[in-house]
Amino acid sequence: MYGTLKLGDTGNDVKILQEKLKILGYYSALITGSFGLSTLEGVKAFQKEVGLPDTGVVDEQTRDKLIEYTESNIAPISVYPTIRLGTTGSYVTDLQTKLKALLYYTGSINGNFDLETENAVKRFQVNNELGADGIVGSKTWSLLNSLYGNLNDCALSSEEVSDTYKVVSGDTLYGIAKRFNTTVDALKSLNNLTSDVLRIGQILKIPKNGQDEYIKYTVKSGDTLYGIAKKYNTTVSVLKSLNNLTSDILRIGQILNIPISDNYINYVVMQGDTLYGIALRYNTSVNTLMSLNNLTSDLLRIGQVLKIPVNT
Repeated sequence: MYGTLKLGDTGNDVKILQEKLKILGYYSALITGSFGLSTLEGVKAFQKEVGLPDTGVVDEQTRDKLIEYTESNIAPISVYPTIRLGTTGSYVTDLQTKLKALLYYTGSINGNFDLETENAVKRFQVNNELGADGIVGSKTWSLLNSLYGNLNDCALSSEEVSDTYKVVSGDTLYGIAKRFNTTVDALKSLNNLTSDVLRIGQILKIPKNGQDEYIKYTVKSGDTLYGIAKKYNTTVSVLKSLNNLTSDILRIGQILNIPISDNYINYVVMQGDTLYGIALRYNTSVNTLMSLNNLTSDLLRIGQVLKIPVNT
């Protein structure tokens, strides 16, 4: 980013600005390269948070702060190429990793954009109203990265870590420890922290034993707390308490802890779904699904609710 950016500006620098704001949780819309009202509000919120005048204008001070908070964690969407069937390389590996984490892809992560990868992309696009062309362009990258929770591939090999968490405004070590059923000392030890001070956008490793009783859910467009609670056989009040929520408002890409209940979750059948595809996606079998749901045939109808075993 160079120069001053303000309402009405367009271009690649605005794209980079939006990407940085998205990483820090101040912008949830698509990366467009157009400095509109959503971008303006995000800039103001960030400026206020870091103690700068909330003018909404990205001056040198604001730009330096954005770089300081995001430089180690950002891979700008503006440098992501458009990829499609037949493409190979590291970007395909990144795509497969994120689709697999979001349960759209069950194949091997091999860097080869094959038919299985294309079908996973199409399912992701249909579910998020992007148009199912199977081509991964800026809009698909933007939403995929937002739902994945961060823009870089954090591949962790330590057996004591099962997930990561990105620090947002208002977070404290105590609050994060409580949310993930662990302790402040465990977080500090695992992340080599020498103080309780956190920075927005910081990535923390979460101890595995802090998550055995929960599953993870990534909020997508159209989600509500009531809908998520119904899907996972729990209540809105339980979700709010478990995730330290003070309102019913959710943001796309937000990660929620979901309590395991009754050993299954609910899945709503969508256009194009098959029992085989659902079983493959959730690492179970057609026979298990038919037995759990008292099905006598493979036929499904749009809107039908299926029970899915949670151990998948």
